[in-house]
Amino acid sequence: MVTTDPIADLLTRIRNAITAHHDSVSIPTSKMKKSIVEILFNEGFVSSYEVAEENGHSNIKVALKYDGKRNAITNLKRISKPGLRVYCGCEDLPRVLGGYGIAIISTSRGVMTDKKARELKVGGEVLAYVW
Repeated sequence: MVTTDPIADLLTRIRNAITAHHDSVSIPTSKMKKSIVEILFNEGFVSSYEVAEENGHSNIKVALKYDGKRNAITNLKRISKPGLRVYCGCEDLPRVLGGYGIAIISTSRGVMTDKKARELKVGGEVLAYVW
C-alpha cells in the first residue's frame, strides 16, 4: 500500500493503538520511521521496539508504555505536511508544553529532538510534536 505521508501514518497507527489500549503496534519499516521510533524510545514514550521480518516485509514492532491506565504519550501531532512544509532555524525551534514534550526535527545531521538540535545549533523541518 502506498501512502502519501508515511510519517502521518506512523503517528496515526500509534495514536489508534493508544486509543484502543493495545500493548503494541506494528508499522512498516523505513529509515525515517525507525529514527522517529528510536527517539520516542530514548525519550521514554515507548517501552521498546524491534525491527522484525514478517512474510518478506520488514516491520517495526513498538511496545507502548502504560502507567496503570494512562499512556506515556498524551498526544502526537504532525506539524510539517506534504502540502505545507514547516522549517525553523536554530533560534526559532519550538518548545512543546514549555519543555515537557518534544518536537521531532529533521536536520542535516539526522532526525533529532528540539533539545538536541538547540544544543548542536542546527535547524530543520519540524516533523511532529509529542507530549
